Amino acid sequence: MDFQAVYSGLQEFLERGGPVLVVIMITSFIMWAFMLERFAYFFFAQKGDADRALREWAARADKQSWYAHAIRDQLISEVKASADQNVELIKTLVAVAPLFGLLGTVTGMVSVFDVMSISGSSDAQAMSAGVSRATIPTMAGMVASLSGLILANYIERMAKRRTAVLASDLEIEEG
Repeated sequence: MDFQAVYSGLQEFLERGGPVLVVIMITSFIMWAFMLERFAYFFFAQKGDADRALREWAARADKQSWYAHAIRDQLISEVKASADQNVELIKTLVAVAPLFGLLGTVTGMVSVFDVMSISGSSDAQAMSAGVSRATIPTMAGMVASLSGLILANYIERMAKRRTAVLASDLEIEEG
């Protein structure tokens, strides 16, 4: 595999898409980094958090009083906060990606109109750079958003499911 050809192809693609495409790429990298962090948490660390809460609850003698219920709620809340960490940030990045694509569309169309005003005609070859700057960021923003949307919803469901399982495992003794 010729990495120089891949690099030059990527560089050409980014130039044709304009500066907004670079922003979309950075946004996508950040979004994916947070999603990968969440998957790593759920597959490696979340069980330890849940086990710690279960051990704390099992070590308690009192599981009936109002205070015991408050401790149980606190344990569930701590695990839920750990599970939900960065989920809202991921969802925000998912929502921002197509808006950056729309910004790319607008800036590309502005450059098309600039060419039209300078040349005084609708020369297709002269306008092609602006059309690329209008369409490529739109596509990139939508692709980034769609891929992130699917995984963000999956992560959110996983966090809710694991918190619900923990809540049911922390049994309350009736008095």
